[in-house]
Amino acid sequence: MHIGPWRLPNNLVLAPMAGVTDRPFRHLCRRLGAGMAVSEMITSDTRLWHTDKTRHRLDHDGEPEPRVVQIAGAEPQMLAEAARLNVERGAHIIDINMGCPAKKVCRRQAGSALLADEPLVGRILGAVVAAVDVPVTLKIRTGPDPAQRNAVRIAHIAENAGITALAVHGRTRSDAYRGHAEYDTIAEVVSRTSLPVLANGDITTPQAAGRVLEYTGASGLMIGRAAQGRPWLFREISHFLTHGCELPPPSADEVHAIMRRHLQDLHAFYGEYTGVRIARKHLGWYLANDPGQKPWRQALMRATAAPEQLEIVAGYFRQAARAAA
Repeated sequence: MHIGPWRLPNNLVLAPMAGVTDRPFRHLCRRLGAGMAVSEMITSDTRLWHTDKTRHRLDHDGEPEPRVVQIAGAEPQMLAEAARLNVERGAHIIDINMGCPAKKVCRRQAGSALLADEPLVGRILGAVVAAVDVPVTLKIRTGPDPAQRNAVRIAHIAENAGITALAVHGRTRSDAYRGHAEYDTIAEVVSRTSLPVLANGDITTPQAAGRVLEYTGASGLMIGRAAQGRPWLFREISHFLTHGCELPPPSADEVHAIMRRHLQDLHAFYGEYTGVRIARKHLGWYLANDPGQKPWRQALMRATAAPEQLEIVAGYFRQAARAAA
C-alpha cells in the first residue's frame, strides 16, 4: 500500500486514539506488525501547544517513518498553520480528524461534527493541502447520523481537494461506539472514489479483518480499540491475510516481555510519576480477559513507583506459570 511516496510494509494501520496512541504505543504496534501508526490528535490551536499533554503528543523522536500527525479543529487557516508547523517538526504525513465523536470535540464543531457542513469540509481540506508539501489524509465516519450518511460526498470533496488517502469508520457521529459498524457505506465509498480507502470499525480478529477487506474492497484496514491490550493483533492479522491460517497466540513469556518493555517505555517517556499513572489503563487492557486478574489489577492501580509496577507484573506472570505447571 502506498500513501503518497511512502510504501507501507503492509496495509494495516494503527488508528489515532486520544490518550492511547502516544509514542510508546505507536512504537510497540509498529514492532508488532502495524504498517503505519497515526498520532493522537493535536489541536490546531497552537496557543495550547505549551501544555505537557500537547508537548508529548508533538514528540516523535526516534519514531519509524512515515511519521503521521493527526490534527483537529474547525478553522481552515488554523488547521493549515498547524499542519505546516508539524511538517517543520518532522511530520511526513498530515491526517485531518473528522471522525472523533467525543462531545468535547464536537462541541467545538470539530471532529465528526464537521461532516454536517460539507462546504466547510472543502475549505479545510483545500487549505491544509495547499499549506504543506507532504501527503494529507482524512479520517471520517459514514455521516452525521444514520439518516445522513454522506461519506461518498465527503470522499468526492476530499478527492477534489487533493487528499491522498481516506479512512472511514463504519459508524455515524451519532452512533458514537454503540452498536455494530456497517460496511455497506465503506464499500460504496471504495467503489465511487479512486482514493485508497482504509476500513475502520470492529476489526477485532484476523477473520474479521479478512471479511471486511473482502466485503468492502478497501485498500487496507485501520485498527483502534481492538489493539488495546493486544498490540500483537497486527502481526496476527498480517499473517492470516498473507497465509490464510492463524498464528498461535503469544506465549506468556512473550506477553510479559511486551508488557515490561511497554511499561519501561512509558516510564521513560513521561517520567516516573506520570508514566506509572498512564500505564494503569494499558495494564488493565492487557489483563482484561483474565478472570483472576482483579487482585492484580487492584495492586497495579495502587502502585505509585515504576519498580513497584514492574514487580507486580512479574509476580502476576510467576503465579500464572506456577498455575500452569
